[in-house]
Formats: sequence, C-alpha cells, structure tokens
Amino acid sequence: MYVVESKAGAIGCMILSLCCLGSWPAILTLLERRGRLPQHTLLDFATANLLAAIVIAFSLGEIGKSTFRKPDFTTQLPQDNWPSVLLAVAGGVLLSIGNLATQYAFAFVGLSVTEVITASITVVIGTTLNYFLDDKINKAEILFPGVGCFLIAVFLGAAVHASNAADVKAKLKSLPSEYKAETKDFYSSTKNVEDNPEKEKNDVESQEKQAGKAKAGTAGFFVELENKRAIKVFGKSIMIGLFITLFAGTCLSLFSPAFNLATNDQWSTLPKGVPKLVVYTAFFYFSIAGFLIALILNIIFLYRPMVALARSSLKKYIYDSKGRGWAVFAGFLCGFGNGLQFMGGQAAGYAAADSVQALPLVSTFWGIVLLGEYRRSSKRTYALLVSMLAMFVAAVAILMASSGHRK
Repeated sequence: MYVVESKAGAIGCMILSLCCLGSWPAILTLLERRGRLPQHTLLDFATANLLAAIVIAFSLGEIGKSTFRKPDFTTQLPQDNWPSVLLAVAGGVLLSIGNLATQYAFAFVGLSVTEVITASITVVIGTTLNYFLDDKINKAEILFPGVGCFLIAVFLGAAVHASNAADVKAKLKSLPSEYKAETKDFYSSTKNVEDNPEKEKNDVESQEKQAGKAKAGTAGFFVELENKRAIKVFGKSIMIGLFITLFAGTCLSLFSPAFNLATNDQWSTLPKGVPKLVVYTAFFYFSIAGFLIALILNIIFLYRPMVALARSSLKKYIYDSKGRGWAVFAGFLCGFGNGLQFMGGQAAGYAAADSVQALPLVSTFWGIVLLGEYRRSSKRTYALLVSMLAMFVAAVAILMASSGHRK
C-alpha cells in the first residue's frame, strides 16, 4: 500500500487535488448551459466518481504491501470494521448530496460565487471540526486566522453575486419589451427585433451585436443563454440560489470530518485488535455510498424534477450521449481530487487538507475564461470580485502554513 508520509508529499497531493476539484464544476456548469439535464449529467458523473475510487483502491491500495505496517485494501474488506465503514458511508452520502445541490446552485448563483460560498462554509465548519478531531496537530495560531479569512470570503461572495445580479438586471432592462423570459420563442423573438432597423436603435447594445452568437456579458448573451440552458433562472429570486448554496456548503462541510473519524477512529468504536481503516478502504466505501445516493436521487428527479426542469426517464438518459464524455471526465476529476485530498489529510492533518477548498480560485478562472462570467460587469462588481479572490489567496496560504505531521 502506498502511504504519503512527508509534509512535502502531502502538500503535493493537496495541489493536485486543488487542480482536479477546481475544474470539474466548470464542466458540469457548461453542460447545463448547453441544455443537458442535470439528472443525466450527475448519473454519469457519479458512475465515473465510483470508478475512480475503484482504480485508486486496487492500485495505490495494493502496491508496496511489505513496506508498511498497515493492511492493504483487500485485506481490510472482510475485517470487523463496520463502525468505521458506516462513518465513511455517512461522509459519502453528505458529499453526494452536496455535489447534487451545487449543480443547481451553479445555475442560480454562478460558478464562481457558488464555489466561494460552499468552500468557505466547508472550511469554517469542517476545518474547525478536523482540528479538534486530529488532536490539534495543526498550528492553531496560524490555522484559525486562515479560517477567519474564509469566513470573510463568504460575505464577499454573497456581495459579488448580488452586485452581478443587479448588473444583469440592468442590462436586460435595456432590451425592448418584446423580450419575454420563460417563453419558447424567447431568443428567436429577440433576433427578429434586432433585425428590424426601426427597433434596433432602442437597444443600447445593438452596435456591439454581431450576426450569430452574442458577445459575452451583453444582454443578448444572457437571452441566448437562458434560451439554451436546462435550468431557467430569469425571474427567480436570488434567495433561491443562495439557499441552495448554503445547504450545499453545510453538507460539504461535514464529509471530511466523517472521513477523518472513519480512518482514525477517534471515538474508539472499532473492536480491540482490529486495525483502523486505511485511506483507500475508507474511500472505497465512501464512494460506493455516494454513488448509491446519487443514483437513487437522480432517478427520482428524472420523473419528478426540481426547479421546473423537463421530465425525463431512464430510456431518455441512456440515449442522451451528448456531453456524456465530459460528464464522465468531470466525475474522474472529482474522484481523483477527493482521493488526493484524503491522502494528504492523513499525512498532514485533515484541517490543513481543507486548503484544497481553494478550488474557487481555479473555478473562477474557468468561469471567466470558459463561461463568460463577469464580462462587462460594473466597477463595483469587479472590485468585490478582486477583494473576494484576494481574501481567498490569503486564506489558502495561511491554511497551508498550518500543516502538521500525523505520528
């Protein structure tokens, strides 16, 4: 079994995890904006996530058996370790529900702000719990100022969303009255208006529109996006998105402490003589539970969809291959990212490993470059965005510096 023992190795795992965990949300957001139903995407995503855990368990969990005094993955499967297994299962369920909620939050709040708020809540709650569960191996005088920075980022993230939503609303008000949200010919009717020279002068952005695709950040861009996307958001209260985001953040803040308890048995629930679960065994059970809850919930949502989504079925899901490759790729990124986070956390403390919640730094980059978020926004929105990211960078640096070493 491969074991990460050095602090440098643990930080390397965290950095790789950060890249993986910061990239998959952008892929899921892009698929939703192209009209693919979230239920279809999340079924593919969950399957790939489980496959990633299986690959990790049967590769890293099996190599080097004679090097370390810890049981390998397959040796632990028949052991009487069900209390720790149940804790790993609880962590997998929490992560799966949190990921499902974020898929809907991305549509209402946007990729960047969703990731900032959920990651910040995860750090504030999860890091505090992990610090005490890990017997305070991380440096409190460094760790908690970093947690405070994440907390500030939560409020800045909410302010960025409110400001950006106001910017979008102002842009849409500049359009003629024929633009009506939530109608089948929403975008086609606007194109007809744009093609009419007499009405075109009423559109303040008509001079910058080109035939075909509208420029990112313009009113036409948001019209086109609303027409294509699976989840319709025009006219919805921003509180819906923020509520979903807060719920997702709460779920995501608890999965890491549950995994910590599963691998280190701080509550002494294992029978005497039974070794603690290694990371790979815990991650295997963790991922099976996450897959099962995602499978059950998304099959239900196929037939009873949320937020006015179109009804679907298992047959439609099976034949919906458009975007499946990207959804599977996103699932692998998430699976390997979580595995690397847990490997680093077992070596340097799970509180420090929560620094991978810096994933909004990566997600915001993809949100701006790939999804066109914050294009042509107001100076106030840009100022808040820069402040939010600066606070995030400071928080991550401080949290990394608190890394300890598990004996």
